[in-house]
Amino acid sequence: MKLIIKHQRLLVVLILLLTITASAQNTIKPLKGYSNDIGNMVAMLEDLRGRVTRSVANLSQDETDFLLDDKANRVGALILHLAATEKYYQVYTFENRSFNTEEQKQWEIALNLGDIARETIKGKPIRYYLDIWNEVRAETKALLKTKDDKWFKSRVNGSSMNNHWAWYHVMEHQANHMGQIRLITKRTN
Repeated sequence: MKLIIKHQRLLVVLILLLTITASAQNTIKPLKGYSNDIGNMVAMLEDLRGRVTRSVANLSQDETDFLLDDKANRVGALILHLAATEKYYQVYTFENRSFNTEEQKQWEIALNLGDIARETIKGKPIRYYLDIWNEVRAETKALLKTKDDKWFKSRVNGSSMNNHWAWYHVMEHQANHMGQIRLITKRTN
């Protein structure tokens, strides 16, 4: 009987490992419709957004608005910050400019965070923030589809960075905040 139970446990562990391995993304491949390097970047950006989304998708309103301390940011504000940063890099890399006055009004608080963000970015469900990020990402993907790897390797006008590095920075920025978001959500329990 003990041998049967041991085998059953081993079988369960094996099935779990196979399921995790089968569903995990273990390779980076360029997405269809994009040039090679841009397709790889979009695949990585999408993987990151998916991981962030899965970690917050079921947050309650209290968890979305939770403040770790008086200098911290709310999860909702951080998601909006990710959208604002990505939006900034859209206009910076595709239009070679900074935010105009209208865009500053829309995005500046989320882009900069801080005291004003702590007072104003709250009271909305997590889906609200994720939907905004999804809209920004859809625009990013559409814009990147219009470019090729030659553009990706070229410098942003008036800058020392190339477009590839700019979008790499967007990705690393999101990865950094993913860690911050996960720390905050663990503290809400």
